[in-house]
Amino acid sequence: MVPAPAKSCVVYIIDDDELVRKGLARLMRAGGFTPRVYESQERFLQELGPEVPACILLDITMPRMTGLQVQRELKARGSTIPVIAVSARDDDDTRLRARELDARCFFRKPVDDQALLDAISWVIQPDQARMSSPASPAAPEESIRTRAREKPPDDV
Repeated sequence: MVPAPAKSCVVYIIDDDELVRKGLARLMRAGGFTPRVYESQERFLQELGPEVPACILLDITMPRMTGLQVQRELKARGSTIPVIAVSARDDDDTRLRARELDARCFFRKPVDDQALLDAISWVIQPDQARMSSPASPAAPEESIRTRAREKPPDDV
């Protein structure tokens, strides 16, 4: 299991859908994170500070500026804050482009709450701790597959 999150971890939530922003913010608070929500990618980029530890939940399909464009801008600035891409659009090209721009994970909406919390806990760990810890999965997707295999069969 992934270690509990640091209580001071900031999770930036950038999504154009108000209901998604509110729901993710609620989930982050319940998971022990500090959410900061943004409707506008431009406002997020203007206000981004050197928060550590932090993570960015980034919607890929948004008006005016796509999540991929935000990732390009973050990369150009030399940001090391891990990005988790989320999108209703789930195709090979979108996932590949998000990963090429250093997204640590990609989730299709609607997102499984526990899988997202596990992914955030995973990406905010220092790389060395994540690599050296035998209890930590190589990636949250592996943890999800393991939980699915370990699910007990239904009683007959």
